[in-house]
Amino acid sequence: MTRAAPPEPLTAPQPGANLPISGRLVSVNVGLPRDVEWRGRTVHTGIWKRSVDGPHMVRTLNIDGDGQGDLSGHGGPHRAVLVYQLDSYEYWRDHLTRDDLGYGEFGYGAFGENFTVEGLPDDEVCIGDRYEIGGALFEVSQPRVTCYRVGLRLGEPRLPSLLVSHRRPGFYLRVLREGVVQAGDPIVKVLNGPERMTVAEIDALLYLPGHDRDAVARALRITALSPGWEGSFRSLLTVEANATGNAGLTDSATEPAAAWPGFRPFRVVGIDRESDTVLSLRLAPDDGQPLPAAAAGQFVALCVTINKDGPPTIRSYSLSGPAGRSEYRVSVKREADGVVSTFVHTNLLAGAVLELAAPRGGFILEAGDDPVLLISAGIGATPVLAMLHALADARSAREVWWLHGTRNSAEHAFAAEVRSLLTRLPYSRSDICYSTALSTDQLGQDYTHRGRLDADLLRRLMIPPNAHAYICGPKGFMDDIRSALMGLGLDPGGVSTEIFGARPPITPGIVAAPVTSPHPPFGDPGPGPDITFARSGLTVPWRNDITSVLELAEACDVPTRWSCRTGICHTCETGLLAGTVTYDPPPIDPPADGNVLICCAVPGEDLVIDL
Repeated sequence: MTRAAPPEPLTAPQPGANLPISGRLVSVNVGLPRDVEWRGRTVHTGIWKRSVDGPHMVRTLNIDGDGQGDLSGHGGPHRAVLVYQLDSYEYWRDHLTRDDLGYGEFGYGAFGENFTVEGLPDDEVCIGDRYEIGGALFEVSQPRVTCYRVGLRLGEPRLPSLLVSHRRPGFYLRVLREGVVQAGDPIVKVLNGPERMTVAEIDALLYLPGHDRDAVARALRITALSPGWEGSFRSLLTVEANATGNAGLTDSATEPAAAWPGFRPFRVVGIDRESDTVLSLRLAPDDGQPLPAAAAGQFVALCVTINKDGPPTIRSYSLSGPAGRSEYRVSVKREADGVVSTFVHTNLLAGAVLELAAPRGGFILEAGDDPVLLISAGIGATPVLAMLHALADARSAREVWWLHGTRNSAEHAFAAEVRSLLTRLPYSRSDICYSTALSTDQLGQDYTHRGRLDADLLRRLMIPPNAHAYICGPKGFMDDIRSALMGLGLDPGGVSTEIFGARPPITPGIVAAPVTSPHPPFGDPGPGPDITFARSGLTVPWRNDITSVLELAEACDVPTRWSCRTGICHTCETGLLAGTVTYDPPPIDPPADGNVLICCAVPGEDLVIDL
């Protein structure tokens, strides 16, 4: 095996220099993205770096000859250069019993770093520190965000977790002055960062349990901290000090906690027809116990036994009625191929007992004084109708816009109910679009606009730019409306959408492949327990050759979200509607109560997961 020559000992600065040398650049490492086969998929990644000789130009976004495969997680002006230390190579060589680290295939650059350095340990370097290396000037911007690809590169799947738990993440530099660097250049600190918070300290503050609020406030005073980390720390301060989960890593941790675990029996106390295609079910607790109020906009999972000899079927529906009453209301549109909706419309009778999981979800009406846009298409009206009830019950003085699109009066659910609610709001308006009006539908009475609710109409309506918009409907509709509203000047953070069905996947670096509908995994079924993916409408028995719930979901082509795959980043955090799990490896910071980290979860019993 061959290895790069060891660095020369540190020496004093040249005569006339006023600043001491902090370290030395041992190796410059670059590499362009490549496609790598991994678990039957293709990963597009720039994690493979090689040590290069001679001078190299460092620019604002990159080193010449270098590139990143996934710009959402790596690269850009705040993550232009990744730094890792010789001392950490030595540490992992001992801890992992890997004598090959630093040699041959796993030589410098093996951790994905651009600069391998002597000195500059994570527990001494601070965010905001500035260093001169060669002709370039750099500023420390953030710790490395560890993802699965560093484990892929080194054949150590748990390495992302280890980098954080052992407090050796490495860090990113932004380039303040472009210039030429080369191996052997001294590293000279020219400025101490404010607050003197080290890379290891900042990393632990976000990823490890605790999240001391005073320390978070200190971190937010560091102007050099990258915007992504700043946003994460601000999110940590939006939740109560005793909140569970990690709000800095996932919005799931900011959602209201589930009021009860698992499923609870409810009796159908009423069935109301809302349109030719929509029925509402009024549901009251079968045990007569008090019913906790749901936040306006939340949904419930409904467990229905369609065939007495078959397994129950689970579907999620938004609550469509007022909060704080003795019953919940869900509204179900009959779909041509909908097993549950057909059963509800043709077989379900008042008095039947169903099971409900507690209300969940973060699509919630926020308090404030800004105008509110409640925008929907078709059955997407249900969660925003609950918001309209909340505003009317509060006699809100906010400006409230009700914007709804449907085909015609025969399919226009909740029309009279909405008109009644709007009369209780002093600053409200309604715009109703019929795309295929019936000959009996009256413009100006039944509806206000002929055609679809779309961007062109929004531009004509003089939408207030300080409004908070809540949108629900088909995905294409929501995407178009969201883009149109941002084009009209609305803050992207003030445009919320609710998705019925599976959420779009997050699979960083995975090359797109044809979309396949969820299905049981290929091969013989396992012995159980049963795992239900509620949004995907799929129940499959657990297989003992599967290592995590995430891996089972992938085998079923259930859309998933993940990044680290070892319980750090919380990208995979989702609602655990029923059941219990164990973790292997244990997550560094547990998920919020009622949630699960599917990337390292193993079922302890039957599970129902909001996927």
